Amino acid sequence: MTTTESTIAHLLLKEEVSEFLFAEAELLDERNFEEWLDLLTDDIRYWMPMRRNVKSNEMEREFTREGQDINWFDEGKDTLDRRVRQIRTGVHWAEEPLSRIRHFITNVQLLNATPSASDPTEASVRCRFLVYRNRVETETDFLIGKREDTLRKVDGAWKIAERKITLDQNVLLAKNLTFFF
Repeated sequence: MTTTESTIAHLLLKEEVSEFLFAEAELLDERNFEEWLDLLTDDIRYWMPMRRNVKSNEMEREFTREGQDINWFDEGKDTLDRRVRQIRTGVHWAEEPLSRIRHFITNVQLLNATPSASDPTEASVRCRFLVYRNRVETETDFLIGKREDTLRKVDGAWKIAERKITLDQNVLLAKNLTFFF
């Protein structure tokens, strides 16, 4: 494959992945949670480490450690499915009435594709997000951060195999994290 062909394949894959992420955001914004669950692999890892305020010479301690420290959440598909079913009951204390949420996805970067951009089966993607939530009359939350995703082709369609969510704030100002990133 020539350099030009490789560059074109990379750009086309980045556009395909971006469109996938935008479509996912639309499903979440429209509360199509069951369809959103279908975008997840059965072995998904969906997690958000906590962030700490640390001195500049202790940056390795800024985030809770994977598998060793507590995280905001560290879930698989079964837990995410149960969360959706709980929201759908209509008696969920933090989501009745349902929040109004908008996901803004930007700065999408295609980091890696295997085996290649022209015929990928897996892709590593990084993006930035802003999640706006309005609940009842007076509760408004803005959550900003970075997502690092591993996408995998399953039966010819992209699915999310891993999502790491990094909030820019270290103190959670929202009353809960019942929504999805």
